[in-house]
Formats: sequence, C-alpha cells, structure tokens
Amino acid sequence: MPEQPRTPYLDAVVGYAFRGPGRWHVPGHKGGSGADPGLLHAIGDRALLADVPQDIRGIDVGPSPTPYEQAEQLAAEAHGAARTWFLTNGATQGNHALTLALAPLGAQVVVQRNAHASVVDGLVLSGGVPTFVAPEYDEALGMAHGVTPDGLRAALERAGRDHVRAAFIVSPTYYGMVADVAACAEVAHDAGVPLIVDQAWGGHFGFHPDLPRSALQLGADAVLTSTHKMAGSMTQSAMLHVARDSRVDVAALGRAIRLVRSTSPNSLLLASLDASRRQMAVHGETILHDTLAALRAVHGRLKDIDGVALVGEEMVGRPGVAAWDPLRITLDVRGTGRTGFDVADALRQTYDIHPELATHAIVVLVVGLGEPAEALDRLVGDLDEVVRTIADPGGVVPVVKSPLHGATTAAVTPRDAFLGKAEVVDVDDAVGRISVESIAGYPPGIPALLPGEEITADAVRYLRELVADGARLHGASDPSFRRVTVLAR
Repeated sequence: MPEQPRTPYLDAVVGYAFRGPGRWHVPGHKGGSGADPGLLHAIGDRALLADVPQDIRGIDVGPSPTPYEQAEQLAAEAHGAARTWFLTNGATQGNHALTLALAPLGAQVVVQRNAHASVVDGLVLSGGVPTFVAPEYDEALGMAHGVTPDGLRAALERAGRDHVRAAFIVSPTYYGMVADVAACAEVAHDAGVPLIVDQAWGGHFGFHPDLPRSALQLGADAVLTSTHKMAGSMTQSAMLHVARDSRVDVAALGRAIRLVRSTSPNSLLLASLDASRRQMAVHGETILHDTLAALRAVHGRLKDIDGVALVGEEMVGRPGVAAWDPLRITLDVRGTGRTGFDVADALRQTYDIHPELATHAIVVLVVGLGEPAEALDRLVGDLDEVVRTIADPGGVVPVVKSPLHGATTAAVTPRDAFLGKAEVVDVDDAVGRISVESIAGYPPGIPALLPGEEITADAVRYLRELVADGARLHGASDPSFRRVTVLAR
C-alpha cells in the first residue's frame, strides 16, 4: 500500500493553517487572535490555527479528488472497505445514518437488545420497527456477550424474513468479547438482509495477527469503528465503512450521513482520523506487537493477585464469544469480597487511576495502542496494593441481574412512543406503563428502558441499583430515577 504513509487532509490543513492566510471567514477566534487567553494557553495557538472551517479551496473544495476525498479513500483502502466516511459526532452519528438509510418509516429490522442507545435513537428518527434479539448472558458476572447465529436466525424468523430490511449486532462488547460475526453474516445473508456491525470498540481489529479479524473481513456489510476509542484519533471522531459487494445502498447511506452531519465539522477531528489511519496502516502492527508483548508479561502477575481473576481467553468458545480483545483488561473482582465499584473507587482515590468501567463484579481497563510496559507494571502493582488494602474475605458481592437478556417486545414503535403524548409519573407507579425514555446506565450506554417498551419491575430494580451504586443514567429526564416519563393513557 504505497499511498498509506500519506495524510492528505492533515497535510492540507497544516499547509493552510501555518502559511499566514487572510482568515476572512469563520471561526471568530481567527486562529487564536480572538480567543480567550485561558483557552489559548490551555490548547495552544497551533490547535486554534488548525481549526479551519469547511469549504476551503485546497482542503475539501477544488479539483476532485480533494485532500479530504483522498483521506477517506485511503481509510477505505486501509480497512478493506469500498467506501469510508469520516464522522465527527462519533459512532452515534453513524448509527443514526444507518437506521435512517436501512430502517425507514415502518421498515422491520432486527436489533441486538444491548445495542448502544444511539441505535434506538436512530429508530426514533427513522420510524423503523425493531425486533430485538437477546445476547448471550453470563448470570454470575452480570455480563452480556454477543448474539449467536442461532439467536439471530430465530429473531429473523420471528420478525418475518420477507419483511426485514437489516440486522444490527454489536461486536466486540464493552468487555472485549467478540461475536461469531462470520456465522452471523451467513445467517443474515441467507435471509437476504445486510449485517451491520457496531464495532465501535474494535477500530484496531485486523491490524495485527494476534487481534481478532475486523467485521468487514468476516463478511459484514457495514461496520462502525469508534476510532477514538482504541485506534488513536481524537475524542468524538469515528469512521463508517461499507464493504465491497455490500448489500447496503451506498447512495442512500450517503444521503442519510449528509442529513445527520454538521455543516461545520471540526477540522481537528477530521485530521486526527486521517493521521490515525496512517498510524494503524503503516505502524500499527509494530506498535501493537510491543504492547501485546507487554500485556502477556503482566497477565500472569494479574492472575497472582488474591481475589482477582482475569476474564478473557478462557471465555472463547462459550455461546456469544468467538474471540476476545487482549487490549481490554477485564477483571473479575468478586473474590476480593468487594464490588467492582469499590475497587475502581479505591484505585481513583489512592493512585489517581481511572478505570473505563466498573460493575458489581467487574472492572474494565482499556489498554492503548502503544501502552508503555512501565505503565502496565505500575498498574499491576497499584492494583495489588489496593486489593490487599480493601479486601473483605468474608464479603459477599451481590449478583445484580440485568433485565436485558430476556426476550423483549415493544408495545409500540420507538418513534410513536417518543413522539406521543407523555406524562411524568413516580417510578413506583410506572410498572406496566409504556416508556417514552431511553434510559441507560453509562458506561456502557446500553438501555435498560427503551421508548415503546413496557416498564417492568426488573428494569426498575436494575436502574435503582445502578443509581444507588453511583452510575450515571444516560437519557433519564430524572437522573435520580424517582420519576420517569411514560406514554399517556
């Protein structure tokens, strides 16, 4: 791939930013001269100089292919896609566009029940009608895995194969577990529908032989990668890839992306996507080689910490788990007699270490592409010290059963619920009513309540326990979860 060392968009932005052009256009800070001094000091004049608007000749306007078009083409080549779009509102923007393109008003789609909240928000926008497919669920750990091929096949049959327009699944999960995407793609294609994979946490997949293959390589028709999460771009940047010979209408998807795209995309985010693509394509395997070697060296030490178990490779082969991502350190801390919330809190308070996710049983730590071995060594030592300090050998960690793994049926469509006449009631009076809200514990952003679903006692219990343990409820009109918005009778 001789072109991959180039960063056409980044180079064009830098060329414009630092040659001293007459900036008689937005943004109003004019490259820093009009910026607040505190902001200028915090991020520097270089960042503000490179903050340029859309429609600058030589960047994204001019003879085709423009530097911007070239950057997206190079990203498509690096990921093995026919078409790639850069996104500046994260994978959320991609999910909105995919649902608008593939699930228009009244269209039937199959959706993994623990999909990200943005998929359901997209169905509110599009008017699509979901049939939910339950993921596999580990009762002991309170951990949802992927959808199995058999589960997807059953959901397609339940929805009516002749009427379904697309199937949406998630792989990998927040915990690093990878679904059998190849088999799910075969099931979807046998039913005549495209398979869409939310691979938000797997932007690095396919760039090293010891990592799982990317969903595109395994037969998915469209794949979202939240590039900022694992592949080195700036927060809020992502990519949407469409496979070669995809069953997705590229023109229709392009129209949907334009609908949900800002007319003022941030050039810093776009440039970071161009740069992260080069990093992964040119240096990714080498960087990942060193990081994976450092991880293997500390895995044994993690397993030696009393009360802590590493959750990963041994899960492969269980239903819903075809592979795992070694860049996720997922720890079962039940043996300490303390919850994952307790361990994460102690790490923050004692060593200023901030895990990605904590649940009752689990603590998840995200490893970067080029994580130094010294940082991993220090993490293991700090974790060992914290566990020895707070462990309660007689403690019993409660098992919190999520309501997400059972079969669910929407009483009305997400759109009709969200846009319908609503009223606010006490949570105690909400059981049996139809939710208007999409409420998810964050992280990981998986809704426990969806617009159009009947509110169950299990869902209320689960959300109350999350609030009691300090989780943030994304989408809730009342973050304390004392009141909730329901469809009026």
